[in-house]
Amino acid sequence: MMRPARLAVGVVSAGRVGSVLGAALARAGHTVVAASGLSAASLARAERLLPDVPLLPPDETVGRADLVLLALPDDALAGMVRGLVATGSLRPGQIVVHTSGAQGIDVLAPAAEAGALPLALHPVMTFTGREEDLERLAACSIGVTAAEDDEAAWNVGEALAVEMGAEPVRIPDSARALYHAALTHGANHLMTLVADCTEVLREAGIGHSERLVAPLLSAALDNVLRHGDRALTGPVARGDLGTVRKHLAVLTDRAPDVAPAYRALAKRTVARSLAAGVLPDAAAAKDLTELLDDPAEGQQDQ
Repeated sequence: MMRPARLAVGVVSAGRVGSVLGAALARAGHTVVAASGLSAASLARAERLLPDVPLLPPDETVGRADLVLLALPDDALAGMVRGLVATGSLRPGQIVVHTSGAQGIDVLAPAAEAGALPLALHPVMTFTGREEDLERLAACSIGVTAAEDDEAAWNVGEALAVEMGAEPVRIPDSARALYHAALTHGANHLMTLVADCTEVLREAGIGHSERLVAPLLSAALDNVLRHGDRALTGPVARGDLGTVRKHLAVLTDRAPDVAPAYRALAKRTVARSLAAGVLPDAAAAKDLTELLDDPAEGQQDQ
C-alpha cells in the first residue's frame, strides 16, 4: 500500500471529528500546521488535542497545507469548497479530504478542477472530541471513496486511514448515500431506541434502568452481529399475539410517543422473523401484522 509522504495538514474545522483526526495524523508523523475554529468548544478542543497548532481562518489554514481536512457539517461542505476555490486558497497537488458520510467526492469537484486530489474518508464511529477517540479509531473502519478509475487516489486514502489506526473499507461513490443511511439507521436510531427504553422504565418507577438493560442490550447486539436474524427472540418471534396486544395497550396509555415506534419496529421484526424461519407460521405473521396495523389496538380501556 502506498504510504503518503510526511504532509503538512490543515484542519477545517477543529470540531469533534476534525480535532481527533488531526491528532491521529500528527501521531502518525504528519504535521498539523494550522486549524480553524471559532466556538469556545473548538478552541478548547484544539488546545487539548492539537497543542501549539495556530488557529487561523479557513483560507489561511488551507493555504499552509498539503493535506486539507474538511471536517464540516454536510450542509456546509459545498459552500466551503466553492469559497476556497473562489479565494484561490486551494492549489494543484493538494490532497483535499472531507469526512462526511453522506457525501461522495462530487462535492469536491471544484477542488478537483483546481488540481487537487479529492478524497472522502468517513470514520465509522461516534466522536466525543476527547482523547479516548484516538484509541477508538484503532477498532473502527474508515469508509474511503475516491475517483472510480484513480487507483493511486484509492491507495492514498487507504494509507491515510491505516496511518490513523483504522481499517479502510472502499465505498463506491454511487453507494455513498445508501451506506450512510444504513449507518445512521443503525447507530442513531439505536441510541434513540435505547433512550426510549430506559425512559419508559424510569416512568414505570424502575430505578437504575441503564444498569438493568445493559447486559440484555449488549447480548442482543452481540447475538445479531454474530448470528443475524437467527438470534431474534421475544414475543413477535414467538408469534405471541396476546403479549404484543398488551404492549400496544400499555404503551399507548403510558408512553404514547413510543408506541408508534414499537409498532413500526415490531412489523419489521415480523417480516424478518418470517423470512429467517424463526417465525415459521405464516398465519401468525399475518395476525401480528394485522394487529400492528390496526390503529384501534391500544385504544381500549386497560
